[in-house]
Amino acid sequence: MQHRRQRLIIAAGIIVSSAITGCAGPQARAPVENLDQRTGMTIATLQAPVEFVESGMLSVNRHSSFAYLGPIEWDRMGEIRYGLWIHIAPGNDRAVADITSPAAVSLSLDDETVPLSTVEAPRLGLEPYPAAVPWGQTAYFALSVDELKRLASAEKLTLHFHGVDGQRVDFDSLRPSRPALSAYARSRGITVD
Repeated sequence: MQHRRQRLIIAAGIIVSSAITGCAGPQARAPVENLDQRTGMTIATLQAPVEFVESGMLSVNRHSSFAYLGPIEWDRMGEIRYGLWIHIAPGNDRAVADITSPAAVSLSLDDETVPLSTVEAPRLGLEPYPAAVPWGQTAYFALSVDELKRLASAEKLTLHFHGVDGQRVDFDSLRPSRPALSAYARSRGITVD
């Protein structure tokens, strides 16, 4: 009887441990590395981009706009560059202006706002992240190693876009992004505070 009770306690502990790991697992999964066959470049990304929703707009009765952000490492035979992939999936709320126009996008890392500038991504045979919707906007932005460190250590991320009406449109991350982003930075050999 004593052995049976101990086995039940151990089994219950394993189930609880698995459930907790399962809940935390998707946030901190290992980054994905792909080799672009056409160029020989290795691309490292998150398994899934960080998802954002327009501030104050998530509602059952409306089709909200969503934004997605994902870091990218482009490695061509040891020559490494970083960038941010950003995609907007518009809903029926406030429209966002062209995200490739100068100073159209900024990112708040906790309480510090960082302006983002577009970069031309390498022409590859594969996309680093899938677009959420074909009618959305996608752009690539410059990302330094220091900015990647700050991104990976931030507790709160907010994306800011210019709206077509000239007003700022803010998007808040739906889930904590720090576990996935800090795991990504560490996998690239970048230490995070």
